[in-house]
Amino acid sequence: MNLRESNIEKLKKRHFDVIVIGGGINGAVSAAALSGKGAKVALIDKGDFASFTSQESSNLAWGGIKYLETLEFGLVRKLCMSRNHLIRSYPSTVQEIRFFTTIEKGFRFPVWFIWLGTWFYWLIGNFFTRTPRYLTKRKINKLEPGINTANAAGGFEYSDAYLHDNDARFVFGFVRQAMNNGCIAANYVAATSATKADGKWQIAAKDMMTKKAFRISADIVVNACGPYADSFNEAAQVSTEHQHVFSKGIHLIVNRLSKEERVLTFFADDGRLFFAIPMGAKTCIGTTDTRVTAPESFVTREDREFVLNNINKRMKLAAPLTEKDIIAERCGVRPLVVKKGKGGGKDWIQLSRKHEIEVNKGRRQITIFGGKLTDCLNVGDEVSEFVEELGVALPYPKRRWYGEPHESFRDEFFHQAKLMDLDGYTAPQASEKLSTRFWRRYGAHALVLLEEIRENPAEAELLIEGAEYTRVEIREAAGREMVTKLEDFLRRRSKIALIARKEDIRNSKGMKEACKILFGKDAQKRFKEYFG
Repeated sequence: MNLRESNIEKLKKRHFDVIVIGGGINGAVSAAALSGKGAKVALIDKGDFASFTSQESSNLAWGGIKYLETLEFGLVRKLCMSRNHLIRSYPSTVQEIRFFTTIEKGFRFPVWFIWLGTWFYWLIGNFFTRTPRYLTKRKINKLEPGINTANAAGGFEYSDAYLHDNDARFVFGFVRQAMNNGCIAANYVAATSATKADGKWQIAAKDMMTKKAFRISADIVVNACGPYADSFNEAAQVSTEHQHVFSKGIHLIVNRLSKEERVLTFFADDGRLFFAIPMGAKTCIGTTDTRVTAPESFVTREDREFVLNNINKRMKLAAPLTEKDIIAERCGVRPLVVKKGKGGGKDWIQLSRKHEIEVNKGRRQITIFGGKLTDCLNVGDEVSEFVEELGVALPYPKRRWYGEPHESFRDEFFHQAKLMDLDGYTAPQASEKLSTRFWRRYGAHALVLLEEIRENPAEAELLIEGAEYTRVEIREAAGREMVTKLEDFLRRRSKIALIARKEDIRNSKGMKEACKILFGKDAQKRFKEYFG
């Protein structure tokens, strides 16, 4: 019996203090915080963890500099503090990166005025990052010769942060941390209904892989369904003051456009922020804020044309990018929170990504609206406080439930890695040393991977051509990361599907062996399911 099957059996048999429905960033941090503080927690998602909005972000942890324009200074301050806290708590994963911004002539604000805004942004962020600097047109040409400065008035550079791995991998880290603290989590388990009986919540659940139905019992429900939070509340007959409106964001992944590790920032033809974000050997380009009416979204031909036209106009490329250059696409909705009766109106595009948490004391139910990855640690702590107010005693209310392992574990790992020359196994084409990658992805558990390589050096071999995953890491994913479908591994536990074309992955050396490790007797079935 694998981890998922074992957990589903536990979901059927146990009564929980809290059930968290939705395994995106809000659900993952809620489960991690509550289980870390001693609560008995269940976590389910109708798909894979982080398989909807949380896998479609820009991979940035930023303080929301654009909200200065709408004078939301309190929100910017809070997000900057949250960004700083993430960098301190996850130094191997969340790292400072420079944003290199070019302003064109005729923009709605002069360059010097926006540059002053970056200094205010630095100040409001407690001087935590490197200082901003002004960029003349000549300086832009020298530092980033690929930028088209024909119509540039100047620019500036400032700092925020990015995720070294992909967003979904970061989310799963919280799910894994929750399970380490006793949370019973399972992906591909849908909540088909939620009713109160004898003061307890009874969740009718369905295993989406076997189609078998069962029930889960809990005292409190945390609705972390993201864009589907409103429909869940409606079905559960829970009334709220807030609701969501939806903004679609898209990104296209192409080969690397700049040699430097910077985020290139522009303003698109319609005034929206437009990024070119480094992603290993690739670049993620795109924009956000297209209003849609439903959570489901997809990239249209018009979306592609808009992104390609804007990047071609703003960069001096050897040849203009076309649809043939697109390696992968990202598309997702951002659930923006508004009060009911105020659907965003004409100013909806200026709505911030702040979160709201509503508590229905009579029903003992909590709903998380909106939010962004940057503020995730605050969400976890706030949900824990509300659960306590609803009568669940948390045995360890002050316990730190997040962050990388203590530096003593880190020192021991790197000491052992040096003794066995782990970095000597690093592939020539790799972007970083094996020890660095192991620690960032697996923390203290990386010591277990070292032992397996000691026993069998073949475990350190790269298994999938063009992807930085060794054989021992595939085994790790099979045993501890609840990989249920091949897409879970290629798209979310890793970013392989974002940096390589599907056909190249299919034909890559080691792909079939990886499937056998991940799925055993179901390997061929899962291979065909993904590749068709």
